[in-house]
Amino acid sequence: MGGQPPFALAGVAIIVVVSAIGLFASIGRYGFFGDELYFVSAGRRLAFGYADQGSALPAIARAMDMIAPGSLVAQRIPAVLLTLVALVISAQITRELGGSRTAQILVALAYAGSPFLLAQGIQLATNTIDTALWVLITWLVVRWVRTRQDVLLLLAGVVTAVDMQVKWLIPFFWIAVAIGALVFGPRDLLRRPALWAGGAIVVVTMIPTLVWQANRDWPQLRLSSAVAAEQASIGGRPMWVVTALICAGLMGGILLIYGIWLLLRWEVLRPYRFLGSVPLLLAVVFLATNGRGYYAAGVYAVIMAAGALGWTRKSSRIRIAITAVLVLASLVSTVTSLPLRPESDIAPARDDADAALNMTTYAKFGWRELAESVAEAYRSLPAEQRADAVIVADSYWQASALDVYGVENGLPAVYSPNRGFGYFGTPPDSATTVLWVGGSVDDVRPLFGAVTPIGRADAELGYPGVTRDVTIWRCDVPKTPWTLAWPGMLRM
Repeated sequence: MGGQPPFALAGVAIIVVVSAIGLFASIGRYGFFGDELYFVSAGRRLAFGYADQGSALPAIARAMDMIAPGSLVAQRIPAVLLTLVALVISAQITRELGGSRTAQILVALAYAGSPFLLAQGIQLATNTIDTALWVLITWLVVRWVRTRQDVLLLLAGVVTAVDMQVKWLIPFFWIAVAIGALVFGPRDLLRRPALWAGGAIVVVTMIPTLVWQANRDWPQLRLSSAVAAEQASIGGRPMWVVTALICAGLMGGILLIYGIWLLLRWEVLRPYRFLGSVPLLLAVVFLATNGRGYYAAGVYAVIMAAGALGWTRKSSRIRIAITAVLVLASLVSTVTSLPLRPESDIAPARDDADAALNMTTYAKFGWRELAESVAEAYRSLPAEQRADAVIVADSYWQASALDVYGVENGLPAVYSPNRGFGYFGTPPDSATTVLWVGGSVDDVRPLFGAVTPIGRADAELGYPGVTRDVTIWRCDVPKTPWTLAWPGMLRM
């Protein structure tokens, strides 16, 4: 299908360097996000499977915690590096499609101007790693279309196998690709042995995880229902398209819409037309399942690349001016989304809605204070009761914070029935005294013979219901042995 245009090395390198400065200046700000604490806790219990994710992030968190114990910066470095790699690959995808240096730079700027695609790189999160791997997979697929080198499909299978250890979303991408290829071509993509060999690698590497899930009644599927319920509570399906476009950024959103149109209509991109249907099919799936608005963000790079080809094919002063304004506005939105403000300038959340809207900020505060408050309540117990006491936290974030900061505060074993933490272990039946952190008295009282509030965790900042105004209950005489009660208490 012809050669490639020269790579815009200098322009992309400048964008990467500036982006790296912004990300590295941000990753040490504030504290651990709730999920990051959970990954550290999960990493201390490495397994073939987890209730709510694969093994990749716990393994990353464990490795970084061993290299630099307790380091916030170390935990986030892998996310930063993968995000920067994805930015470079977005320009490479543009080049594969035949985009000029100008088009490549425009896509790199659009990627850097997305508050989601770039700014998410300051945090170790499943969506951060998942999005970057989707970008890599789409590059391999696009390059295969141009070169027909089947080893690229095999490599795409290997990357897919890795991604399945992060999230279980990538199969939807491949299903959408298969449908697009059947409708628009190239149909021989689906006949390539290398593609199916890559699929076999995915299946084989997933066997331990699937066995783990099957033995525990498929908690991953229950998580999908929990996510759908959460999405319904914050606007549901009507907000999905809005969120999806916000994730692309201003310039990126325009290139995204334009790119879908061009892929489906422009003859120059005819070999890649099947990719134009992918975001539309993913939108249908994630709207139907009430998924999160950023679930399809990994495919944005290739669609924006197609949009950039059309956007840069004609040059005029008006178009250049419009592009400059859009890019500048996008970059400003990314900068303002980074946690660059001093902690002292951040006001407490006004209410639950404010906290939920700014959760990525507020959920980084109050965890140490929570552990210190629980430790104070624990020390107030008589010595003979402390010997057999355990802690049960209402949420997996609370449990993870108490687990990570528990040793330095002298806390006993921590448990939680929430999300994946519920599968880390069951409180021993000998634990007749429990410090229950969070939740309401109506939730706790039916489980015990006596329930008494003995402390509160009133962090200055925090996410309501998670780290702020948390009641610490002393619970005595469990009505049912833990080994019998715990399976029925687990919730996603």
